[in-house]
Amino acid sequence: MSEQLSQIKQTIESLIRISDKEWEYYSAMFRVKKLKRKEILLQSPDICTNIFFVNKGLLRIYFIDNDGNEATFHFSLENNFAADYESFLTKTPSNYTIEAMEETEVVLMSNFMVNDGYEKLRYGEKLGRLLAEKYFFIFSRKMQNIYTKTPYDRLLSMNEQFPGIRQRVPQHYIASYLNITPVHLSRLINKK
Repeated sequence: MSEQLSQIKQTIESLIRISDKEWEYYSAMFRVKKLKRKEILLQSPDICTNIFFVNKGLLRIYFIDNDGNEATFHFSLENNFAADYESFLTKTPSNYTIEAMEETEVVLMSNFMVNDGYEKLRYGEKLGRLLAEKYFFIFSRKMQNIYTKTPYDRLLSMNEQFPGIRQRVPQHYIASYLNITPVHLSRLINKK
């Protein structure tokens, strides 16, 4: 289990200082889950009860739009967190579904664990704040990209944010993430 938690430990240590004693206590609560390709980790409208840390693999976070189509909101690659953070915090039904795009291993942080960390870890509240900030930045960047960048610039930004994503995800999910059609995406790729 310690090998499966080495990446999340490094990530947490990059955000806060955590003593060996705190880590020993806190790490005992982590759970590791392995997912098959296309397996659903969170299904809308279920309540999001965990924050997921991607050890290996790739998650797609999507919602169903007004026309009943899947709209890809975000991808979570290795060493990144994923959740419907609003659902997680408010314990309300999620608007998002989280799906594994390939064989994926995630570390689960339960709602209890996060709240317990606020109280028991010296810098637990800071960790929670930094995770919330990451979530906010994802939303902010997504909205700014849609309203201020051309589709081609959004493609370049996506390639920078998610290195190698086009080799790992079907093109129609990439197009959905960029808020364009697959045909338009093909034109942009050929334009390069």
